[in-house]
Amino acid sequence: MKRMIITSLFLIIACKEEKKESKKAVEPQLVNEKTVLTNEFRESEEAQKWLKQSIVDYFKADIGNGEKNMQKITTKVYFDYKTDAMNVDLDVDGSLTAKEFQDKWKSKFDTGKAGVGVGFLISAQDWNNIEVGSCDLELSSTDEYLFNVVLTDKNFKAEYPSVIKVVKENGSFLIADVLQDEPK
Repeated sequence: MKRMIITSLFLIIACKEEKKESKKAVEPQLVNEKTVLTNEFRESEEAQKWLKQSIVDYFKADIGNGEKNMQKITTKVYFDYKTDAMNVDLDVDGSLTAKEFQDKWKSKFDTGKAGVGVGFLISAQDWNNIEVGSCDLELSSTDEYLFNVVLTDKNFKAEYPSVIKVVKENGSFLIADVLQDEPK
């Protein structure tokens, strides 16, 4: 009888030890998940701040350097894509027809939202003072952020809604896509 009582005590103690160990294993995971979520939130806030400032700086910069300024804030692939979109059916070297543009880029971008024939970020040729009316995070994943953005020009009473994809490459943020509604 004594052996059974002693054996039972050992089993009870062993089970309690096991429960303590399993609780300790779970707690660090929760802390890590919180840390990851906090870091992702901080990164998305940094991306949003960068995007707002980059847009303002782009429209305040010398218009003669527009292409260089655009290159600084976009990925190489997006820059090539948007340059093709702006030049569709124009009489310039390297310009594409609408069909050629579609065929070239349809596997990488939503060519229906390219802003064909219009400028970078806004559809107007003239503007006075472009400001970021709103810039709301819609979606984020590792090093990719999707923002609903409305640019405004109060002097022209114009709004330019778009969805802008920002990526983090080599430690810095870049615009990887801008979904613009085609002008009517």
